[in-house]
Amino acid sequence: MRFVSWNVNGLRAVQKKGFEEIVEQFGADIFAIQETKCRPEQVELALPQYHAYWSSAEKKGYSGTAVLTREEPLRVLHGLGDEYLDTEGRIVALEFEDFWFVNVYTPNSQSELARIAHRLQWDDAFRDFCKGLEEGILPSGETSKPKPVVMCGDFNVAHQEIDLKNPEPNRGNPGFSDEERDSFSELIAAGFIDTFRFVKPDVTGAYSWWSYRFNARANNAGWRIDYFLVSNELSDRICAASIYPEVFGSDHCPVGLELDL
Repeated sequence: MRFVSWNVNGLRAVQKKGFEEIVEQFGADIFAIQETKCRPEQVELALPQYHAYWSSAEKKGYSGTAVLTREEPLRVLHGLGDEYLDTEGRIVALEFEDFWFVNVYTPNSQSELARIAHRLQWDDAFRDFCKGLEEGILPSGETSKPKPVVMCGDFNVAHQEIDLKNPEPNRGNPGFSDEERDSFSELIAAGFIDTFRFVKPDVTGAYSWWSYRFNARANNAGWRIDYFLVSNELSDRICAASIYPEVFGSDHCPVGLELDL
């Protein structure tokens, strides 16, 4: 199966830059989108081959996630099950016969780490949510068949120094603070694999986000903050993990994963 994830930084804006054509060129079985910044009724996608599932923020024009899937899921969840954390449309989780697919747009800790407490609360809840799905425990308390998890999205953290162009001047900044990096390490330690580093452990200069300032993208002064993670039990099913910097339209580029499922 082929999976693609892309923070589009405004779906209506990227539609004007050929979004549907890009999706069709990838031909993914599942295409996940973050930072949609719209509600489903505000956009019409010319992609009839896909079922679309949306989570929207209560605040207009903010955050939001969506998943396009060729196969209709067995079940769809639109939050972590926490009323406080579920107002920003940051989760779409789909259950299929053999796995759960989770699309996430992790909160940004903001300038001077002003929102770091919220961010870490989110990380803890998200980790528990994904482990619950693995174990067959839903946020509602219902039970289901235990299944491995395929998760993707904008995690808003560069995990290691290799994951951003300029680690030293960014140490302690949002997206490269010790707190966020340690929290991501906890997610990995809970039983998940960073598929890109699993396949390409030593590749440098591989980034998925660039600031709009200082010609960052032209100079490839970027960060790898968009990921595909899978449950450890899927390690032998990983066929390929990719980043697509040649695809424009957002300050992020798409990332991809191929699994033998």
